[in-house]
Amino acid sequence: MVFDDLIKKSQNGETFTREELVFLLSFPARSYESFAVMAEARRISETVSEGKAEIHGQFTLDLVPCGCNCSWCSFAEKNGVFEKQWRMTPEQAVQNALKFERDGANAVLLMTTAGYPFGMYVEMAEEIRRNLNPQTILIANTGDKTLDQSIRMKQAGFDGVYHALRLREGIDNVISPAVRMDSIHHFQEAGLVLGTCVEPVGPEHTHEELADMILFTASLKPAFSGAARRISIPGTQIAQRGMISDLRMAQCAAITRIAMPRETRGNCTHEPSILGASAGANLLWAEIGANPRDNQEKTEEHRGKNIDDIRAIYWESDWKILEGPSAHYSKTSLDTSGRPVSFQ
Repeated sequence: MVFDDLIKKSQNGETFTREELVFLLSFPARSYESFAVMAEARRISETVSEGKAEIHGQFTLDLVPCGCNCSWCSFAEKNGVFEKQWRMTPEQAVQNALKFERDGANAVLLMTTAGYPFGMYVEMAEEIRRNLNPQTILIANTGDKTLDQSIRMKQAGFDGVYHALRLREGIDNVISPAVRMDSIHHFQEAGLVLGTCVEPVGPEHTHEELADMILFTASLKPAFSGAARRISIPGTQIAQRGMISDLRMAQCAAITRIAMPRETRGNCTHEPSILGASAGANLLWAEIGANPRDNQEKTEEHRGKNIDDIRAIYWESDWKILEGPSAHYSKTSLDTSGRPVSFQ
């Protein structure tokens, strides 16, 4: 297998095989080949997004020890990170959504733990939707849902959803991979635009595992995909496995970008970093409230980034920033020749 031939293959917009992705993932993150892939991913990201990166703002509606017990998650009941429980009031939720809107976020995400009552989630979405500008993009990030629930979410005002089949789902947690995949298809069938990711990447994940997950996300024709590393939560058992470097995360995000169909406009990485953005990530998140990578209730005072922080990251990595509603979650994007293509 010749590396330069794979770069040419990407430049021609051709589909990659599992073996080719494994080959690209096998190069050290600091290698010439890795940086060449990052440059190619950046080229693609700039082409399909017309040179504009996005900032999405996410806040959490609750903090409850979660029985899904994802080993990497600070919300997991078994990890014992949080004992106090709280739920955000509708007034607080509206205030946070409006703050992101005023600060210039291209989309607003409502995140919950998996057990958050569905009826309450819909009511929260409807109240927030009533208070936001009609053009503001509202995105869900919540647990698995049936088709009927997904349709109800669409009716409540959600434009899209973030949902991912995580690496070693069903092994490092108690969530059924089949249920996870069913939810993804339910969301799409209901008309919610899907964003996803290869996550949470750790040093134990093989090149083959990563390649399989990259190809799975590509098969969904999502609004965006990308890669996010696992952040070690102090005191948890999984923290003993360690973390990948920020450079390796940028490499994985770049390889994910070149493997996506060109109608997939977005390439994400998390947590936000200059390396990731330089390597083609045109979607980063600001956060308010709890997040699954932090052991503090208010991540905005600890690990989380705000809108201005991310603007600075994009400036350092020579990205322009889109003004207005997200184009990633628009129902059209561009194909390799620049023509509009509808998401399915």
